[in-house]
Amino acid sequence: MKSGMILLLLSAGAFCQTPAPGPLVIDLPQALARARQYGGQVQAANLALAQATQDRVQARAATLPQASALTEYLYTEGNGTPTGVFVANNGVHVYTGQGVVHQDVLPLLAHGAQLRAAAAEAVAQAKVDVATRGLNAVVIQNFYAILDAARKLDNATTSVTEANRFVEIARQLEGGGEVAHADVVKAQTQLQQRQIDRNEAATTLAKAKIALAVLILPDVATDFSVKDDLEQVEAVPMLDEARNQATAGNPDVKAAEAMVNQTGADVSVARYGYLPTIGLDFFYGLNSNVVGFYDHDHNQNVGAAAQVSVNIPVWNWGATKSKVKQAQLRQDQARLDLSLAQRTLQANIAAAHAEADGALSQVSLLRDGVTYAAESLRLTLLRYQAGEATAFEVADAQTTLKQARDSYDDGLARYRIALASLRALMGTL
Repeated sequence: MKSGMILLLLSAGAFCQTPAPGPLVIDLPQALARARQYGGQVQAANLALAQATQDRVQARAATLPQASALTEYLYTEGNGTPTGVFVANNGVHVYTGQGVVHQDVLPLLAHGAQLRAAAAEAVAQAKVDVATRGLNAVVIQNFYAILDAARKLDNATTSVTEANRFVEIARQLEGGGEVAHADVVKAQTQLQQRQIDRNEAATTLAKAKIALAVLILPDVATDFSVKDDLEQVEAVPMLDEARNQATAGNPDVKAAEAMVNQTGADVSVARYGYLPTIGLDFFYGLNSNVVGFYDHDHNQNVGAAAQVSVNIPVWNWGATKSKVKQAQLRQDQARLDLSLAQRTLQANIAAAHAEADGALSQVSLLRDGVTYAAESLRLTLLRYQAGEATAFEVADAQTTLKQARDSYDDGLARYRIALASLRALMGTL
């Protein structure tokens, strides 16, 4: 009875035990999202954006009145007079405790600094998108490199099975005196080569997984696999549609446009050097030879004062003119970069579309090639068993089939990479 209860409890515990989780399976959108989370390029671009945001906050704050507190004690050597040795100090002991409000007038009228900071923030935001787009391209390549390597490993494993069968057939025919021992040697040599190919394919797959894991996982030792979507053949978007969508949201063009705006603001800021600067200051508090609301003669010590300062630039050896010219040259360069970015985008879209279209047209031909190669191997084996073909023909047919399978998988990977790259340029991935 007790042993029965123990068995029942053990079986119940085994049933309730949580199964060990399997390896992580990641599809392409998840890989791209993980890369944005862990990719160093995007993180660096986000930090640059955060700094640019703080620059914009500081530029806005510079246009607002600044308040500060001033506390000062001034001692002057006495000489028997109320002012001491240094008459400009207005006393042997001077105590100052004031609140100060300062306002520069120029930032209230000219907003170039704010516009420049806002444009710099837009440039940083666009560079985040540029970094993300560049990282996406690497992730797409590595993602499909894993799928291609995994399929080639499957192909190599199948080829080993086929080579084993060839060895068995050759040995059976040799036992019946129908073929020479050289055929068995040839079959064994073919098997050995296929085993080498399988080992090499396994190594290639392991290296491809490491290359992707570095980009999308916090720990490269994490076991994971990728979802196979190579067989999902989809239509390639029309060229005009691709161009329109890419032009509307391309981060390289956005970054170039934002840089034009920033350099335009730089020109305005440089021209401020020709304008006078006006400062307004308001003081309230204590500035007296004694600490208190009243001096020794009962005169009020605490009070207010205001001052206006105007600084008119007269001559600085052409430095302001040079700064304006320099800013204008940077603006010309930014406009040139914008034009180049727009032309480069159009060229990249056309090239990516041609690549995707051409790769798609090859997929069906490569699939037919696998079918024909498999049929050729089947017929060659039948002819070999009938004594009408040589071992070299069988080995050649096996090699041809392996190459056809690998070429088909390469073609699928090429198509999926080209389509994903085109969609990345369009901003739809």
